[in-house]
Amino acid sequence: MPSPRHYTTADFDYDCPRELIAQYPIPDRADSRLLVLDRRTGAIAHRRFRQLPALLTPGDLVVLNVSRVIRARLVGRRENGRPAEILLVHPQPDGTWIAMVHPGGKLKVGRTVVLAVPPETSTVHPPTGGDETVEIVEVLGGGLRRVRFRGVTAERAMEQFGSVPLPPYIERVPEPADRDRYQTVYAKVDGSVAAPTAGLHFTPELLAAIQEQGVRTADVTLHVGPGTFKPVDVVDPSNHAMHAEWYELTPTMADRINAARAAGGRVWAVGTTAARVLETAARDSTSSQTEQRAIVAPGSGWTDLFIYPPYRFRVVDALLTNFHLPRSTLLMLVSAFAGYDATMTAYAEAVRERYRLYSYGDAMAIV
Repeated sequence: MPSPRHYTTADFDYDCPRELIAQYPIPDRADSRLLVLDRRTGAIAHRRFRQLPALLTPGDLVVLNVSRVIRARLVGRRENGRPAEILLVHPQPDGTWIAMVHPGGKLKVGRTVVLAVPPETSTVHPPTGGDETVEIVEVLGGGLRRVRFRGVTAERAMEQFGSVPLPPYIERVPEPADRDRYQTVYAKVDGSVAAPTAGLHFTPELLAAIQEQGVRTADVTLHVGPGTFKPVDVVDPSNHAMHAEWYELTPTMADRINAARAAGGRVWAVGTTAARVLETAARDSTSSQTEQRAIVAPGSGWTDLFIYPPYRFRVVDALLTNFHLPRSTLLMLVSAFAGYDATMTAYAEAVRERYRLYSYGDAMAIV
């Protein structure tokens, strides 16, 4: 048997016309286009997302990441009156937060930022009196800071001053509609700074239709961090340092997933985030080492699982996902699941057919 091909980061580059990067969502979530890729044959079909039930069969299980996007983007003024931006990443036990800041070179330990009203709520950034501030308390590696809130809690600051943290390739300021549309309809648990975008296409009506045909759903949580947009900047992907993200799989949901697999049902991961939770949970299950059909173990914690070719998926049988950035860990995961050649062929087809790309773009089903 020939040894598996060794891929470089450059192998995951592709031509992405800028005009295909979706800047706004379409009016009807379920009306997004859906490219269907059969990973066994390489066959490609073009559908609408609302036609997803036709791809499902009774006994299948659809796994949803129920993390909710927080209003993590805060803007304000430094002591000299110049603008500053803070992107909250995750809280610490002592009440401080890990954050990314801009301009990074100016926001050193001891510096403060006076918070201001976000642009989608006001046409200007009026001063707030200076009582609500963010202090830089520690400089960490990887462009991160530890920050402390003064005169306001983090939760109140996000409610009053926070904006939806749209991805950098959406080249506009957040608008009021983004608070709803950059969020799945089933989000429950606050914690993400980027949406699990494969789920943005679901509507309550579509979820009900799926369940009416004998397909169950299961909830997992993975709080998406800013590392999801970080390109792989090393030649060999195996040398890439993956940002850890917090996940949870409850015993009830683990039992539901394992029961579906035992009965022969397919497990559909909605998004690369759900796929990483499932594969992390399978990796942590001691039974997975001996059973042909791996089981998942309940648990919670931090996962830095980086999936790239070659990788043997233990749990995921089908994957719903959006189209991802070149050279990204997300594209590498998709390539590991569908096969590199089939994935890159499908991406080329999506560009030719003028699919809308990235977070607010169209979707892909790999079966």
